[in-house]
Amino acid sequence: MTSMPTPERLGHYIKRAEQALNTAKNAVLKPVGVTVPQYAALLSLTENPGISAAALARLCGVTPPTMNTILTNLQERGLIERSPHEWHRNVLETRLTERGEEVMRDADARAVRVERAVGAAFTDEERELLQSLLIRCADAFDATRETGG
Repeated sequence: MTSMPTPERLGHYIKRAEQALNTAKNAVLKPVGVTVPQYAALLSLTENPGISAAALARLCGVTPPTMNTILTNLQERGLIERSPHEWHRNVLETRLTERGEEVMRDADARAVRVERAVGAAFTDEERELLQSLLIRCADAFDATRETGG
C-alpha cells in the first residue's frame, strides 16, 4: 500500500493528459512524417531561426543529447540546415530549409486542429483558468525540484 492513493495524485492526471495529447498529435503528424518532438523542434525553429541546439533543447524540454538526435534526423531529411555561428565558430546555428518550412506548415495545421479541438471542450474562462493552473503546477514542480522536495 502506498501513502497516497493514485486518485489523489495530481501528477497522475497531468501525465494522463500529456499522454493523450502526445497520442493525438502523433496520430495527426504521422502522415507528415514527423514525431511530436520533431514537430516541437520545427515549431521552435520557426519562432527562433538560428537558435543553438542547447537553447532549442531547453525550449523543447529535452536533454541536449536528445535534441542532437532530433536535429540529426531532421537534417538527414533535409528539413533543417546547421551552420557555424558568425562569431562563435563552435556554436551551430540551426534554421529550417525551404522543405522544412513546407513540412512545418503542414504539421502545424494538423497540430493546431488538435489544440483547437481540446480548447473547444472548455469555455474561454475555463481555458484561462486551466492555463493558469498548469503554470502554477509547473512552477510548483520546479520549486520542489530546486528545494529537493
